[in-house]
Amino acid sequence: MDNKELRQTESKREPGAAWTPAKGVRDGFPVFLGYFAVAFSLGIAAGNAGFTPFQGFIMSLTSLSSSGQYAGLMLFSENAGYIELALMILVANARYILMSCALSQRFSPATPFIHRLLIAFGLTDEMFGLGITTPGYLRPAYMYAALCTMAPGWALGTAFGVIAGNILPDIFSQAMNVAIFAMFLAIIIPPGKKDRRILLSVIISFAVGFAAAYAPVLSGMSSGTRVLILTIIISSVTAIVFPVKEDSEQIDG
Repeated sequence: MDNKELRQTESKREPGAAWTPAKGVRDGFPVFLGYFAVAFSLGIAAGNAGFTPFQGFIMSLTSLSSSGQYAGLMLFSENAGYIELALMILVANARYILMSCALSQRFSPATPFIHRLLIAFGLTDEMFGLGITTPGYLRPAYMYAALCTMAPGWALGTAFGVIAGNILPDIFSQAMNVAIFAMFLAIIIPPGKKDRRILLSVIISFAVGFAAAYAPVLSGMSSGTRVLILTIIISSVTAIVFPVKEDSEQIDG
């Protein structure tokens, strides 16, 4: 039996054997390119909010969340308080708590807790996608390699976006702020097309948000506090009225 056949035999014997750090780098590189492109517009928005390239780099390196960072930048631009920023980012990133718990079950029981914690810190939708497609138990080395390949793309894209925003004419930089809203539309439109309940919730959110800006009590609050309160109320009501029902096949599987 030659070396190739031996490796194939070992791979069949251990499903996750092929998921090495080298594969993590290969799988993470396309995400690196995608992150760089998306984060570029985030960097321009960060520059408009007063961030330096280094601050934008650190922000994106320590917070791998497009929706959370965009929401945070919007509130920061409106001089929201630290508590409002923290709570809004927590709400925007709440899904990662559930995703981290789900992904942690994919590790071997012998895997140290520190590995689960570090990978949960860097968890993104793309990281979660790689994790759930891994056969057998997750290998921390593979996940670390993928994360270390992806994350610099997000951080570097933000830094270069800030630099570009400082070089480009003001009118162009201001126009690029539309990318924030385009990012949100890109997030909500695909699931809204698949599920009418989500689309209805989004429409209601826009309507209620517009009305709240002129409501007697809510209009007196800062926009950050108003958005935070409406986000919690609307998402809670939607979860109660339109609960997600799991298929029996998914539960059994």
